[in-house]
Amino acid sequence: MDGLEKQVLKGVSRSFYLSLQLLPRPMRGAASLGYLLARISDTIADAAAVPSELRLSALQQFQKAIEVGSELPRWPISLLNAISDLRERHLMECTGEVMAWFGQMPTNEAELIRGVIMTIIGGQSLDLERFGHASGDRPVALTDEAELDDYTWRVAGCVGEFWTKLGLTTMGAAFSHAPEDELLRQGIAYGKGLQLVNILRDISADLAVGRCYLPVRDPKDLAVLLECHAACATRATAYLQEGLSYAGKLNSRRLRAASVMPAWIGEMTLDRIRGADWKTLESHVKVSRGRIYRTVIRSFFYPASDAVERSVRAI
Repeated sequence: MDGLEKQVLKGVSRSFYLSLQLLPRPMRGAASLGYLLARISDTIADAAAVPSELRLSALQQFQKAIEVGSELPRWPISLLNAISDLRERHLMECTGEVMAWFGQMPTNEAELIRGVIMTIIGGQSLDLERFGHASGDRPVALTDEAELDDYTWRVAGCVGEFWTKLGLTTMGAAFSHAPEDELLRQGIAYGKGLQLVNILRDISADLAVGRCYLPVRDPKDLAVLLECHAACATRATAYLQEGLSYAGKLNSRRLRAASVMPAWIGEMTLDRIRGADWKTLESHVKVSRGRIYRTVIRSFFYPASDAVERSVRAI
């Protein structure tokens, strides 16, 4: 499994791979495997050149294989050929190895992985049903705040819950002395915040293919869209503050470093898109690799505190 964890995973992840490598060993295997399984389902869902019905079918087969251990799906060649990123295609071709790793996990860790992947696939399937016939000319938007909250829970908030339960399961009191319900609440909010950042960063690219994750009546009304964008940026900032507080409650320096780094990168991204005009949002804002590496170093000095609320603007 070493090749999957170090080579395949590194190929399909830019910044999250760094967080995974910082995790204490008891958590690292299950967290890395969970990421690979989620990335497989994400790759299926994002294969835009493939009809949504075929992608839904592939997701259902994958879900069944994880849920009840049914026969491993054989990906249609049309699906594989639609994956332009060679690293993602390689991951799809390694599905058998990833599932074999899953079959070797301790029962309690496998159950946590199964639960989070079922939630994620449920969100991705709902996404395909919602946007299955959308296009750049006929975009579809979420209808209200409740749908947005449900979406961010399904694809990322549940990951914050998984991360917390995995830490408590594998490390016990060495993970954190904070109350479990408090950690779960903050971990879920943190995950939602990271997904909101993704939505806000990718709004132009999503809209070009007909997807609008912001709840607006008319996605083509840029003035209203930017107003909603600004409101969601404020909410994302509050969620990331929960993430910073969450990281401060963790006992291990490696845990705090792994947990705080995505929040800081999220803050840097928000700094670049907050109040941006549409032309800037169309440029696909990214945090430079150099700033990410500086954040890795800085994360090791993040203190243990229940009240830490730091800003990344000094980085």
